[in-house]
Amino acid sequence: MNAKRPVCPVPSVETSAPAASQNYQYCNLDHSESATTALAEEVALAIAYNGISQAVMLVTPTDLEDFIVGFSLGSGIISDASDIYDLQLSGTGSAQYAQVQIASRAFWNLKQQRRQLAGTSGCGLCGVEAVEQALPDLKVLPGAPLPPAEWLEGLRQRISAFQPLGQHCGAVHAAVFMNNRGELLLGREDIGRHNALDKLIGALIRQNIPTAGGLAIVTSRCSLELIQKVLRAGIQTLVSLSSPTGLALQWARRHNLNLIHLPQKSAPRVYSPATESQA
Repeated sequence: MNAKRPVCPVPSVETSAPAASQNYQYCNLDHSESATTALAEEVALAIAYNGISQAVMLVTPTDLEDFIVGFSLGSGIISDASDIYDLQLSGTGSAQYAQVQIASRAFWNLKQQRRQLAGTSGCGLCGVEAVEQALPDLKVLPGAPLPPAEWLEGLRQRISAFQPLGQHCGAVHAAVFMNNRGELLLGREDIGRHNALDKLIGALIRQNIPTAGGLAIVTSRCSLELIQKVLRAGIQTLVSLSSPTGLALQWARRHNLNLIHLPQKSAPRVYSPATESQA
């Protein structure tokens, strides 16, 4: 017997999320001095699709609409932005709520995924169905040329303009998009590295920015879930300021995704596509 799925409660108040950062006091260990510093904020965002709770995410309280659209696509809940019919935010303080209306086809697929997970127990990914959800069957990209070397010159410094929160108080990751002319267009920040990428993808979709020939840049380590998100978004090149994991590299090669690591003090490293010497 299927357990009754919870409905996400939504308070009847207008959205009032805290600022992205606020000032807090701290003191030395011996209490001899105290000062004030800015710290990044985070909120709990409960997301419900067609009235059914799906996830509660800890996010930076900025660009929440972008995040929800990107999260929905990057998590495989929808296959296209047109599957989202409506998006309503509400809540106050550290408790935020999103009610998302999606197409019947997308909702059916979501319910099937939830049903597969029913009855599993323990921690982590339990059971064959859960592992299959973590390692989904995704489309292989058609492949794209690697970006010119000059696009990556001084990139670490250039993307700082798209990290205002990080420059102000730290503790956040960034994801930035560069178009097919090597121009940095927009960026998004969040305490979660995957959240930042979700926000970027959502912003690209909501602003109708074409991704063909462009690339995504992430300031965090590059693990499998980031690979999956850019694959679902159809972005063909991912540049990471930190090393990829072995599994991320394997998936990038398998799905024709250009994967480039930009070390701090050495030349860019192309992990995918593989050359004959890398095979």
